[in-house]
Amino acid sequence: MADKEKPLLIKRYASRRLYNTETSDYVTLDDISEFIRGGREVQIIDLKSGDDLTRQYLLQIIAEHESRGENVLPINVLTDLVRSYTTQATSVVPDFLAASFEMLREGQSKMMENMTKANPLTAMPGMEAMRAQQEAFMKAMTGGRADAGEDGGGPASASGQDDENLEEIKRQLAELQAKLSKMDK
Repeated sequence: MADKEKPLLIKRYASRRLYNTETSDYVTLDDISEFIRGGREVQIIDLKSGDDLTRQYLLQIIAEHESRGENVLPINVLTDLVRSYTTQATSVVPDFLAASFEMLREGQSKMMENMTKANPLTAMPGMEAMRAQQEAFMKAMTGGRADAGEDGGGPASASGQDDENLEEIKRQLAELQAKLSKMDK
């Protein structure tokens, strides 16, 4: 079994074919995208020069998804990214983006944790389906890593706001449960 902690090494040959060094077979960009969604880090190296081509190929994967209509990046975000290459913001943009995605992963992990804890609302009809849907959303947003954001690193979130959001969700679920109870009678 492959070591999930170590990046999957993909070698690019002069013919531009991509070779998975773990399975000894050729892969496509779609295959690489699936590895990443499955939680695996990848590293793509040019066999001849030894150059790291990972960033180039990840950008190509994103561009292909966006061109197929799988839009995740709004136009204003793309515009701001283009602007950041020509301004002083270049130095802060990578850190800002990394911190933003880390906060997203942490928030989703906390929400999933709260949904799965012993909670009287979990016995509510339909709650299991909601939990499964939320897990699928979280996996999609974190690249399939169920453990994303649990390492304690990254910026601290506004716990007061998290508590307010959690209370609002609990209140809405209680209202839904009351409505469902009335329907059963």
